[in-house]
Amino acid sequence: MDYKKFFSESINSLKKSGEYRIFRDIGRIAGSYPNAKFNNITKEENIIVWCSNDYLGMGQHPFVIEAIERAMKEIGVGSGGTRNISGTNLYHVALENEISNIHEKEASLVFTSGYVANDAALSTLGSKLKNCAIFSDEKNHASIINGIRNSKAEKFIFKHNDTNHLENLLKKVKIDRPKIIAFESVYSMDGDFTPIESFVKLAKKYNALTYLDEVHAVGLYGFSGGGVAQEQKIMGEIDIINGTLAKAFGLIGGYISSTKSIIDFVRSFSPGFIFTTSIPPAIAAGAIESIRYVKDNQQLRDKLKEKSLLIKEKLLAANIPFLKTKSHIIPIIIGDSKLCKKAADELLEKHKVYLQPINYPTVPRGEERLRITPSPLHTDQMINELIDALIFTWKKLKLKKAA
Repeated sequence: MDYKKFFSESINSLKKSGEYRIFRDIGRIAGSYPNAKFNNITKEENIIVWCSNDYLGMGQHPFVIEAIERAMKEIGVGSGGTRNISGTNLYHVALENEISNIHEKEASLVFTSGYVANDAALSTLGSKLKNCAIFSDEKNHASIINGIRNSKAEKFIFKHNDTNHLENLLKKVKIDRPKIIAFESVYSMDGDFTPIESFVKLAKKYNALTYLDEVHAVGLYGFSGGGVAQEQKIMGEIDIINGTLAKAFGLIGGYISSTKSIIDFVRSFSPGFIFTTSIPPAIAAGAIESIRYVKDNQQLRDKLKEKSLLIKEKLLAANIPFLKTKSHIIPIIIGDSKLCKKAADELLEKHKVYLQPINYPTVPRGEERLRITPSPLHTDQMINELIDALIFTWKKLKLKKAA
């Protein structure tokens, strides 16, 4: 086989289709979010980041930076190993206690990322629960899909947020057979919410565990940032919650939160946990500080909702097509990978607006989009400049307007 030809032709095919991904070299400025430097341009002006998952700017918060610096000076940088072999530190334990607190659960387990947490937890549960059946929303994240695949459990895919379809599938499985219903609270590409209470009722009716991914909601919804389940007062009915430290809390790492027995089970049987070096203690220290700050500052969540609503109102007035959901995620549909990239290039290079194009396989072909994720730190002036830049770009590229 001609390996060189195979790899080069595969990449060239992506480039021709417009699906080749270019990683923008963005230099964030400590303490100045959402300002950043586009390091491919020598201009002095800042760009404004509009597509970060650091939803509250906590990755730049001085309290978080100070906590990390203190921990590094105290115990160094690395963790020293897996959690079993010298990699457990007081900061890891304190972080898991803090996570359990915001989710009102008995115990939690920290992984290196939200992806790893989903993959490890679902693959372990699905493979160890004898003859398990897993029911998964068709729009679930790749990490959930991969975890289910790796479990080798029988899977049933239900239509997105469709309780009737889910119940029809549940009816096909014997009541005493182990089951897991896996779904997300906020879907990151469409920004829509899930009917959590309806899924919980079905789980109780058909003897299933509920597995809820809150990665795009934790910190942003609920009275203490516990997520959509907390906001909907249903969190106590969820069996397992997956979350992340990499979005609203501004760092890196993922986790699951549940009963002591389920957490101990995953801790004891999951290769993805057992054989992975733990996150640096300094990162854990920063995460603790971030969670505590976000938990106690409702104004952050209120401000985020206010900014999101303002952008949606202005997009509506400008006839820019976007998915009209109620979350903080605002997808602007373009529907063509090449045009999507052209729009993103125009916005960045001419208007200092950074919005990364989102193409297949993150979204289906024909649903390519830009995805606005505002923060409480985006000013009204920044919002006005964003809308003006979008209007100009839509006119220049002759993109479709809202019907």
